[in-house]
Amino acid sequence: MGESMPCNVTTADWQPAAFPADLEAARHLREWLDDPSYSLYGIEQDFRGADLSGGDFSGGWFIGARLAGVRLAGAEFYRADLQSADLTGADLTGACLVKATLDEAVMRSARLDGADMVGADLHEVDAAGASFRGTRISGASLLGVDLRGADLTDAVMSENSFKVRVDDTTVVRGLTGTVFGPIIVVSGDASRELAGGELEAWIRARGGDVQVIPPRRQAG
Repeated sequence: MGESMPCNVTTADWQPAAFPADLEAARHLREWLDDPSYSLYGIEQDFRGADLSGGDFSGGWFIGARLAGVRLAGAEFYRADLQSADLTGADLTGACLVKATLDEAVMRSARLDGADMVGADLHEVDAAGASFRGTRISGASLLGVDLRGADLTDAVMSENSFKVRVDDTTVVRGLTGTVFGPIIVVSGDASRELAGGELEAWIRARGGDVQVIPPRRQAG
């Protein structure tokens, strides 16, 4: 796989449709807009109430940032660091998360429909109830990700580490591509691990068509 590149185009005169309610976060954002030659430093900042759709935050630092409910549709987060960020209910429709780091982020009920997540890192992410409809997830690491109640309708996978938790409310209709398993299927207080043909059959029975690649073919 070649080097992934940013996927969205942002005009030089971009301005947010709404600034964060938090005065400190708004000040940081305004200072960055005045001099966007450096990456936005948003570590532990509270961006709630903002509409940052279409912004270019490539290489930005959002570790521990509060982004719950923030509109980020079409935003560019190429190589951005969103570790431990709270993205609960955030709108990331069509966002570029290529090579973004999302380890330990909270993405419950977030909307990532049509997002590009090539090469993204998602370790121990809570994405329960999130929507990944039509999302492109290629060469990414989904390890310990909670996808219970998530919607992966028509998402496209390609050689992803896919050690996730799902349940009967996880939607995989139209899910295609290749993954490395196994996954854990949770049912009440019980759980079971599925890999190989069993995992393929589980997805196929729910309207998806995914090939599970044997671990010996996984790099590293």
